[in-house]
Amino acid sequence: MALAQLPTPLEFLPRASAAWGCGKRLWIKRDDLSGSTLTGNKVRKLEFIAGFAQAQNLDTLITCGGLQSNHARATANVCAKLGWHCELVLRGRHPVSEGNTLLDQLFGAEVTAVDPRQYTEDLEGILQRCAEYHRSQGRRPLIIPTGGSNGLGIWGYVAGAEELVANMDAANIDEATVVTATGSGGTQAGLTLGMALFKPECPVWGFAVCDDAQYFTTKVNQDIAEAQEIWPALACDNPQINTNDAHIGPGYGRATEPVYERIAALASLEGIVLDPVYTGKAFHGLCEELARGAFASAKDIIFVHTGGIYGIFPHGEQLAAAVNHNTSTLK
Repeated sequence: MALAQLPTPLEFLPRASAAWGCGKRLWIKRDDLSGSTLTGNKVRKLEFIAGFAQAQNLDTLITCGGLQSNHARATANVCAKLGWHCELVLRGRHPVSEGNTLLDQLFGAEVTAVDPRQYTEDLEGILQRCAEYHRSQGRRPLIIPTGGSNGLGIWGYVAGAEELVANMDAANIDEATVVTATGSGGTQAGLTLGMALFKPECPVWGFAVCDDAQYFTTKVNQDIAEAQEIWPALACDNPQINTNDAHIGPGYGRATEPVYERIAALASLEGIVLDPVYTGKAFHGLCEELARGAFASAKDIIFVHTGGIYGIFPHGEQLAAAVNHNTSTLK
């Protein structure tokens, strides 16, 4: 099902390369421009998930995440486009009408806020009860896991990897290291499998925004195995799973001052906005690793911009402070 505006461009970052590349060329894959109201990486996954739902004659999507979940907002957008019902089970006590939660409401989604402890302890039960309720109302629901990250959703980034290889060919990039933020693991899984299939000399690194490297090794392996079970043609020999978990900071959805400052600096250098939850944290981690001499053999680094711009608004005060700090530093 075609929902995204593809292909997305691959852009060179000349000033960011000079500032932080340590002799390497920095590129950015603009999946923040994938359309569907700036849904970023989520719409690639939802193309396949919604296509499956349509083939099964389903008409309701149920999914979950934090109050400012990009995936939840993207799911609400897709349901509005298709005329389907949407229920979002969101972790948090008091939804505020800003950023993604405001868009959830505008798209007509049914939002259920759940106490964080209950969410952690009984998410699967909550989702199943939601599905039973919708069935009792005559609807035909599909439960989508966190981030749309499962063996079906990662097909979006297997296709995305094939598109990225075409971008690289057009830009005369022979080899590169591909970097992405990783939270629910699906984008990392799809890119890892896709690059192993289409350009195995290009490693993929996930920069974790939560959990640890072992979690992502397990999750990516699970998603890849599930995708290969659905379509055996995706089989390949032991794709290498690489995760850097050194830059999570104080936790999911919480950023440090250096992350905010990096976001502000990149915006002023290149006119590209990252978010404090995913892309900003991962890009900052990448620059820190480059400064320490990481990726020594790479000439080109491709950062996959997975979107999330609406997530900046709950962090407005910290970002404004970062702008002021960067400005005063440059004087």
